[in-house]
Amino acid sequence: MTDKFIKNEQFNFIKKQIAIIKDTAKKNVPPSILAAEIDLANAKIMDLIPNSSLEQQEILDLSRLKTDEEYEQFIDRIASFLLPFPKITEQQLKKMFPKNKKLKLPDLANIDHNKLTYLSWNDLRSNKKFIVYEVDGKMVGIECKFTPTNKKNICSICNSLSEIAYFSTIVKTKKTKNPDYYKSIGNLICSDSGECNKNITNGEYLTAVIKESLGM
Repeated sequence: MTDKFIKNEQFNFIKKQIAIIKDTAKKNVPPSILAAEIDLANAKIMDLIPNSSLEQQEILDLSRLKTDEEYEQFIDRIASFLLPFPKITEQQLKKMFPKNKKLKLPDLANIDHNKLTYLSWNDLRSNKKFIVYEVDGKMVGIECKFTPTNKKNICSICNSLSEIAYFSTIVKTKKTKNPDYYKSIGNLICSDSGECNKNITNGEYLTAVIKESLGM
């Protein structure tokens, strides 16, 4: 049996492609149009993991699926190949944020690591949001100011319409002429990071934000 090889955001992407196929089928389009939609979705899914083995490609192949029940069974099956978010300890989290002496930690025991692209939690007392993510094989974290808006908008991380908050982080950017120069990075993101993790289909933007924040 092949090892786990599907990341949470890839799993979400696959489910989104299946939802598009099912929605197209409900519109009673000509068979050729539906077949083209299925082929396109299958090609996109195969491109998710370019170095996948033949066995993994067989697992991801949805070209033979016909019914809603078969699609649901397919989703259930590939869920067993989800790569869990790396286990992390409270001590490791404290080392990521050494300047925060009163760091509020999440309840790690009650987190489903199979459904995480990134780990995040809020400290409402200090209006802070913490994000932990794996970049280039290393677990890193950023601390941000967090301001709920009580409005819906498009999240910068998952690109879904949701209840959003404004978050910003001050980053010391190296400038030879002005070593004390500081830059603020701000974004609108989901207030509920659990919902964001359910919707995210690509980690590139989050990776870019964290790298810029940390000067990587």
